[in-house]
Amino acid sequence: MAMRSLMAKFVAVSLLWGVAIAGAQPSEQQVRNALDKAVRFFRTKVSVKGSYLWRYSADLAKRWGEEEATATQGWVQPPGTPAVGMAFLRAHEATGDRFYLDAAVETAHALVETQLASGGWDYRLEFDPKERRRWFYRRNVEAGERDPKGRRNISVYDDDNTQSALRFLMRVDVALKGGDKEIRKAVNYGLAKLMEAQYPNGAWGQIYDGNPPDPKRFPILPARYPENWSPTHPGKGYDYHRFYTLNDGVMLNNIRTLLDAYQFYGKRAYLDGAKKGGDFLVLAQMPDPQPAWAQQYDFQMRPAWARQFEPPAISAGESAGAIRALLELFLFTGDERYWRPIPKAIAWLQRSRLPDGQWARFYELKTNRPLYFNRRYELVYTDDDLPRHYAFKGEFGIPSLMREVERLQRHGREKFLAQRRRPPTPDELRQRLKALEPEVRRILASQDEKGRWVEDGEIRSRTFIRHVETLADYLTTLRALKQ
Repeated sequence: MAMRSLMAKFVAVSLLWGVAIAGAQPSEQQVRNALDKAVRFFRTKVSVKGSYLWRYSADLAKRWGEEEATATQGWVQPPGTPAVGMAFLRAHEATGDRFYLDAAVETAHALVETQLASGGWDYRLEFDPKERRRWFYRRNVEAGERDPKGRRNISVYDDDNTQSALRFLMRVDVALKGGDKEIRKAVNYGLAKLMEAQYPNGAWGQIYDGNPPDPKRFPILPARYPENWSPTHPGKGYDYHRFYTLNDGVMLNNIRTLLDAYQFYGKRAYLDGAKKGGDFLVLAQMPDPQPAWAQQYDFQMRPAWARQFEPPAISAGESAGAIRALLELFLFTGDERYWRPIPKAIAWLQRSRLPDGQWARFYELKTNRPLYFNRRYELVYTDDDLPRHYAFKGEFGIPSLMREVERLQRHGREKFLAQRRRPPTPDELRQRLKALEPEVRRILASQDEKGRWVEDGEIRSRTFIRHVETLADYLTTLRALKQ
């Protein structure tokens, strides 16, 4: 027994040593083997009907999305089901191995089976036959049903939820060249509903229940400051979910999804929908002295309350998202109207930066004073008692956005795009490979014999995705160097 234990330890150490001494460069076969083991474990042991959650106990007895889940549930919001599926696609692109594409198709079908009649997805995916009766699916509509009869039918646009599912399904559809009719049908239906949910001014709410907005009820107006606003949340029963929403990436991710759809399918309506979203962002830019954006607007285009810690205010984070969306539209279309709001907004960000180099999430309307909440959820001007569940301060990707805008201003659109599209040189590929090597060695060494990466007793989808993408990047770079 002692000899067997000693031999087992020797083999384990030898394997790790083999990774370490493979020279400065882990071998292609080592990386392929690790990728295969990781995906095989996730697909055969972790998956529920092709769906995935965020976290699992090492023995898979407990599982969580944003909250605890059952053994028959998956999750949509990244790093859930679509994000794991994207990692499978990335592995397929890097290796050409059909095994990974099959895994992605299996995941796509999990989304096909849970697509709601309203065209998108809730955060949670349900596969228990009894529980599924509580949901109103696209399948029900195809079977001739029209009335949800109280069943759940809310598509969620917050947190890249529905959008990530649609973008993943589109990529699988393209990889299959339209060969899977069920996936193509889900894509077409989802995109049609996404455009149906768009307000006349180009905005979207956080959610969509399948009832198209009536143009007569939603006038197209420019953003304006409210005459006055209460520093106290309106309280229980206040419904903000259908307000025009930038918060949690709603506008940016919807625009990106429609731009992807246009690139994949060439249908003009998708481009028009994306541009209409950009038109809303132009309208939603606040007048001076704060030419930036709020998290959400009421139907009179005034910044409005959302949750009890999201006041009517100018938001640095959402302003960065609006600038990013307008920038992408300008680069894609060349239309100057999407560029014109950007310089003033960047100037506002520059003068609103805090002494510590960060930005406040919220700035008071007109005065531009940073706003915060204390742990009693009282609106204050000080940041010494912040709740910990929310980013009331941060960089919000603003420094990198500023650098990108500066490069665009310096070079102009055509040269900027040419530089972005330029393939890497052999020297750049070698530098890329060298930069990846330490992380690849760490990934290989930390993978167990089952193909798992276990951290603090948990298997995490975010870690799986990151490691699969890194290994795929490594293989892609190796292949490019050989060509």
